[in-house]
Amino acid sequence: MSTVAAQDATMYWLSGRTRNDLFMLYCFEDSGRSGAQLREFVAHRSAEIADLSVRLRELPADLDYPAWVRCEFRAEQFVEHILPEPDWPSVCEVLGKLLGTGVDAAVRPWRLHVFREVVGAPGGAGPAMVAVLQMSHALADGRRGAEIARRLFSEVGGAEMVAQDVSSAQAPANPIHMNSVLALLRMPIQFACTVIRGFQAFRAQRELAELASAGRLPGPGPAFTPSLVNRSDSTDGYAHQARMIICHAERLRIPGRTVTVVALTAVSIALDRYLTARGERPDRLGAQVPMALSDNRIAARNNYRSLGVDLFIDEPDLLARANKIAAALADRRTRAQHPLLTAQDRVTAVTPAALLRRDIERYPLDTVPDSIAGHTVVSSVHRGPADLTFGGAPVRFTGGFPAIGSVMHLTHGVHGLGDTVTVSIHADTAALPDIDNYVDLLRDALNDVFDCAIAELGEPETSTG
Repeated sequence: MSTVAAQDATMYWLSGRTRNDLFMLYCFEDSGRSGAQLREFVAHRSAEIADLSVRLRELPADLDYPAWVRCEFRAEQFVEHILPEPDWPSVCEVLGKLLGTGVDAAVRPWRLHVFREVVGAPGGAGPAMVAVLQMSHALADGRRGAEIARRLFSEVGGAEMVAQDVSSAQAPANPIHMNSVLALLRMPIQFACTVIRGFQAFRAQRELAELASAGRLPGPGPAFTPSLVNRSDSTDGYAHQARMIICHAERLRIPGRTVTVVALTAVSIALDRYLTARGERPDRLGAQVPMALSDNRIAARNNYRSLGVDLFIDEPDLLARANKIAAALADRRTRAQHPLLTAQDRVTAVTPAALLRRDIERYPLDTVPDSIAGHTVVSSVHRGPADLTFGGAPVRFTGGFPAIGSVMHLTHGVHGLGDTVTVSIHADTAALPDIDNYVDLLRDALNDVFDCAIAELGEPETSTG
């Protein structure tokens, strides 16, 4: 067995309290293959990919963190959806319902949803085939999830791309009682390490504050007052909605600005206009931006930090606003990558499993705090070249939908594939009852940023980055 890292166990235990699965959408031309043929392909290909051939096994009383063990594909991991009206709006409607579901990583940590012969899907004139890979967040973060999906839909098999931390799961599993005994023996050491590293983390916090005061390191991110999209009157869970804006990549590639900055600038415009129209003109707006960490020494499958970024809605010049957002994002990244920031991670890494799970179970997820790190999420991942296929059919575009929760009732995914970038919107109906109005505002905002750049900078150069 391969024991999971504390970060991944956190994602797994959180999934019992809130929906946090990854949903990665890939739209292909329709291959004409039957559902049975596609299921056979998925069963064969997933068996070659170590990440798709595991499930979690827990130890009694959480004596230690769960472990990945080998398992075989189950037929129910392939779900073909038969739509009354096989068109794009129907796909989006069903997708919204799927976003409110979760997989159990202890049974199987992923499933694939397939819609065939979809009429009117973006990116092509003919019928489309839509595949949605639903995955436990314990199995992957956004970047790793994209890598797994690429193995599944690549022309080349996945056997040669086996991830190193899963390969050990192919060995025969140790008996549960043996692992429990070993966990009990390790527990006093874990407690001692937690105390020692806790003290080191306290000192690291003081050093960070001193560096920030001396101007040698950016300070912590700003705090914001919650808005309409951070509050929900729903008491029966969230009613999920999903929409997508598919763009040619060049419309989000502006010289000197990243696609992420362009998307953040557009979100700043759209969300400001939306809240103002609903009678809640904000003084400030912010966004949380997940940033992948580059430290390959970390064994966790979830290796990122969320950065709180001001969206500078008080700046009327859109390119100046984009520059300010870019500078703020750079500051947040500089701070997030400082070695002292890993001190708290090192505490979590040695915390006994039972203590960490207790903390997760007690954390007040249903409470919206007085100040928050951002009003919405903008998660951006480039998923590589558009050379993927499913059932022999080429891919059109991809999308993704960051989870919503007690604070974030509106999230955005920005996902590139080849020459397309899809801006996906995921929202709770109680907080955003008119999602199509917001989508229109966001589409207009994307055009506003592009038109402003063209007016000032001229046509962007063709780029494949």
